[in-house]
Amino acid sequence: MIHNVLSIAGSDPSGGAGIQADLKTFAANGTYGMAVLTALTAQNTRGVSGVETVSPAFVQAQIAAVFDDIRVDAVKIGMIATADIAIAVAEVLSRHPGVPIVLDPVMVAKGGATLLAEDAIAAVRSALLPLAAVVTPNLAEAARLLDQPQATDRSGMARQAAALVELGPRAALVKGGHLDGSDSPDVLHSMGDVHWLEAIRTPGRNTHGTGCTLSSALAAHLARGASPHDAAISAKRYVTGAIAAADTLSVGHGHGPVHHFHALWRD
Repeated sequence: MIHNVLSIAGSDPSGGAGIQADLKTFAANGTYGMAVLTALTAQNTRGVSGVETVSPAFVQAQIAAVFDDIRVDAVKIGMIATADIAIAVAEVLSRHPGVPIVLDPVMVAKGGATLLAEDAIAAVRSALLPLAAVVTPNLAEAARLLDQPQATDRSGMARQAAALVELGPRAALVKGGHLDGSDSPDVLHSMGDVHWLEAIRTPGRNTHGTGCTLSSALAAHLARGASPHDAAISAKRYVTGAIAAADTLSVGHGHGPVHHFHALWRD
């Protein structure tokens, strides 16, 4: 059986992040992808120049239309943009408690543009975190969700992963890609256990959409029945390969995308 995964996120017309990255990732990881739009962005590899949000009611209508007709095996939540959209998404997803949800709390774009309104952070914390099977913040996002200073080492990452689980999600994967050093470790706090996912940092600037890609790969593997631990391992392996192959693409003049189909395409 081919499993179905739904992304609830914003659009990136340059194709490297947002629902475009999510759909590529779902396909590359053997699942059928669907997408609900929360926002349109005007962006490319150099940055975001504009955002138009979708009304909360229409976001709900899109989600309801999918669930009314199609079996949904997992959900990935990305760019939410506003508090009202966060609450609307939580309301409709709460009607489907058996579906695993991966929450990627997208707050700031690679180029620095704000993608989550300040008052929406509290709504994400109170309404969406308790619904999540796994939350996947980077260091800055974890700090904002917890209202704490940003972690600067592994022990700080582990403490914040545990603190995030106290807010309601069943597991937290804190990404350490912004740590100093030659490694790029992530830490998963799940079922009371702590697991470190290791990788050597790949030098280069083509890392646009890595957060979207990781969370979507995680959702795809949860949909296929993997545990959070095994899904995180598979997602980490996939993203590491996508980053390593990013320079084989020629997309834009800024932070280019990772290569979502690195394991499938051949010259």
